[in-house]
Amino acid sequence: MAGIAEWLASIGLGEYAERFRENAIDLSVVRDLTEQDLKDLGVLLGHRRKMLRAIVELQREVLRTPQAGAKPASTDHAGRRQLTIMFCDLVGSSALAARLDLEDLRAVMGTYHRCIAEVVARNEGVIARYMGDGVLAYFGYPQAHEDDAEQATRAGLALVDAVASLRTEPATELQVRVGIATGMVVVGDLTGEGSAQEQTVIGETPNLAARLQTFANPGTVLISESTHRLTDGHFEFRNLGPVALKGWAEPMPAWQVLGTTEVESRFEAQHKSRLAPRIGRDEEIEMLLRRWQHARRSEGCAVMLTGEPGIGKSHIALALEERLQGEPHITVRQFCSAHHTNSALYPFTRQLERAARFERGDPPAEKFAKLEALLVRADADRVLLPLANLLSLPPSNRYRMPELSPQKRKELTLAAFLSQLTGLAARQPVFVIVEDVHWADPTSLELLTMTLEHLPRLRGLLLITARPEFTPPWPGHAHVTTISLTRLNRRNGAALIERVTAGKTLPEEVMDQILARTDGVPLFVEELTKTVLETGLLNEQDDHYVLNRPLPPMAIPTSLHASLMARLD
Repeated sequence: MAGIAEWLASIGLGEYAERFRENAIDLSVVRDLTEQDLKDLGVLLGHRRKMLRAIVELQREVLRTPQAGAKPASTDHAGRRQLTIMFCDLVGSSALAARLDLEDLRAVMGTYHRCIAEVVARNEGVIARYMGDGVLAYFGYPQAHEDDAEQATRAGLALVDAVASLRTEPATELQVRVGIATGMVVVGDLTGEGSAQEQTVIGETPNLAARLQTFANPGTVLISESTHRLTDGHFEFRNLGPVALKGWAEPMPAWQVLGTTEVESRFEAQHKSRLAPRIGRDEEIEMLLRRWQHARRSEGCAVMLTGEPGIGKSHIALALEERLQGEPHITVRQFCSAHHTNSALYPFTRQLERAARFERGDPPAEKFAKLEALLVRADADRVLLPLANLLSLPPSNRYRMPELSPQKRKELTLAAFLSQLTGLAARQPVFVIVEDVHWADPTSLELLTMTLEHLPRLRGLLLITARPEFTPPWPGHAHVTTISLTRLNRRNGAALIERVTAGKTLPEEVMDQILARTDGVPLFVEELTKTVLETGLLNEQDDHYVLNRPLPPMAIPTSLHASLMARLD
């Protein structure tokens, strides 16, 4: 915490260091603070203004400084890598240059470039090159993430909105068009010198992104077929069909991104149809059903499912939810996010917003009314006002939020969430799912710890999913069971392949290679089988497939490349 103390001292506000430390605010969090946050911390008005100006400078410094761990790859040799590449271009820049004075044009372009840099950085991307009014950005290099294509698409949508709402001096209306493509590239040696130095990226993908950008209408985002395949379920699209692009002999499929969907679960986004029957997990499901029967009798308990990515944690959670559909109960689902590990209580606030049916365009007063309707049975002072304050919603004239210290406000907020859960459990048995808790922020983990202590007195089952590296911060409890999911055996792996092929048998050598390369991880089995079916290597004959040419070594499916690369990085 020395970093935040030094920063506060450098701007002459060292007296707040202890207050920041008590609220677990370090330099990684301070850039997210709003004026309301500072007010809640008890920072004086004049000091808030000074601190907000310093935060803006800190954000700019972060954008100018390469991120830790984002080191260029070794320049000794080139390497193959899957990248999502984004081209963003300013619409009407030539007319803008002809209309504005050179100094004014410089100011407008500076504001435009800072906006793009902030949006790209916020979505885990890296600016590779500024090209006048155009910007080239990489997602997946030098650091790969499991959802690079999704993050690039979110960045594209955010850029369209952010640039259109920019306030420039002189006042100028700006629009951008964005093209995004995903594919294998060769990341080569550093070229150029000084500020012009960059890592060369060779392949079809950068050209495709650039051509999609030129085809896009102002204020829109176009993506390639591979990007669409990786992001389907997370966004709403308009299929433009095959479009003629310069440099391509055949028309290329393209999609316009219209907006995000309401799906929070990564698993559900990739499995939009009805959940397929589980394979090899009957024992785990039966154990969970027994725990649920205990929970219905006011013997609340918890189960933590641990396992590597793709092993089936989310599948089991949804399978249990399906089994409970015939029984009276309330399901509460919360999702932790890799991109909100520093956002206090993120999974709980997002679930609250979904339950209250908040819409993006709702004014604060309407959101407060919806929250009040959701919590109609709750004590306003104990539950409604703390949760409204957490969501930054001003209370109506009927309520008054007392002035409290940040610590007391936090205690009331955590108690409000517990009271809400207690109220739900008093009405019906509650099934609570908290997914990907390895990404939970510290305050969410604190609330989970309190919930586990309180759980035996409730009619509820709490199901937590986590990766093996997660270490629970709570002590051991008799009512908490941990299940470590193992990989599928060969028989179950073969059954999963047969489900993907709709019961048609694969040639033995194809089956052997899929099982050998996927090592019993269900997601890998499914994706590699789908990839083999799409390659054209197999011909369908009655109830089986036959090879039409020798079987080559199987490539890693596009859908798994980012996940595997992220773990390697």
